[in-house]
Amino acid sequence: MPRKSIVWLASYPKSGNTWARIFLANYLFDRKTPMPINQVHRLGMGDSIEKAYRMVAGPKFDAGDYRQSLALRGKVLDGIVNNDADVNFVKTHNRRAKAFGVELIPTHLTRSAVYFVRNPLDMVLSYARQYGHTQEFAAAAIGRSDNSITGANAVVAQFLGTWSEHVRSWARCRAFPVLVLRYEDIHADPEAAFTRVLKHIGVPVDPQRVSRAVQFSSFGELRKQEDTSGFVERSPNSERFFHAGIIGQWRTELAPAAAEQICADHRKVMREFGYLEG
Repeated sequence: MPRKSIVWLASYPKSGNTWARIFLANYLFDRKTPMPINQVHRLGMGDSIEKAYRMVAGPKFDAGDYRQSLALRGKVLDGIVNNDADVNFVKTHNRRAKAFGVELIPTHLTRSAVYFVRNPLDMVLSYARQYGHTQEFAAAAIGRSDNSITGANAVVAQFLGTWSEHVRSWARCRAFPVLVLRYEDIHADPEAAFTRVLKHIGVPVDPQRVSRAVQFSSFGELRKQEDTSGFVERSPNSERFFHAGIIGQWRTELAPAAAEQICADHRKVMREFGYLEG
């Protein structure tokens, strides 16, 4: 019987997932100096890393063939839990659903999850930069049920769906415990927010370590490291991964037509999470 050891660190892209992983790496390794951002994979792996699928399938694996990667997904996840670790952190941008009959987030391997949600009006700015889209294209994409990230740049396909579908699939999960955190609340009080993460995953909380890990995962520190050594998760479509992370940036930077489409497509869920009034 496989162990239920996976703790998913889940989000729509550009919603705080990487920030949280860097905090956890600094905290759990009890770093006295900032963890190099290109070593964060030591905390855990992503569920879409091409290398893991190639290890299962062999050299003939085609990362661009989503049906092939879906057929291998179960074996890849089984390989993660078979390491006998009590907890395996796994980053995902996949929706909690099935894709072409394959369960993307199998309950029988899952211990719990932390889900990060961000105002889509701000998120879409970073999303467009990351994937080399116009704002209008990105706004339309996050409103499509077939929205996905195609296999490229050392990752396999990831199945997102609409922003609203993605949020609901995780936030309304009853199959296993899910802690839902708004990006905006992490930004406002990172020590309190990340303390909730530690308690959720069952890690003892040391306030001094929390404070230090928050400092080591600050945007200023992350931008400095990226300027010095780059970041392996940066898309070739974007000049950098860590931008400003400003709340409400959409008010001055998002095209009005894109904002209108996002509000029309996601009004109900945005209201639910306090991103729209009325």
